[in-house]
Amino acid sequence: MRALLWVVGVVAGVLILLGLILEAVRWLIIIGLIALVIVIVLGVVKGRQAMHHQRSRR
Repeated sequence: MRALLWVVGVVAGVLILLGLILEAVRWLIIIGLIALVIVIVLGVVKGRQAMHHQRSRR
């Protein structure tokens, strides 16, 4: 009986940890996608500024 309680307790602990890790991974993916979009937007803006700056030099 005691062994069964240990097994149930360990399985429950593993499932809780797995749920927390998966939740963290989901948030990391969301944060990563937001950062990627920001980098792309900044790259486009900086590229346009550089092109505009080169044209005005001529």
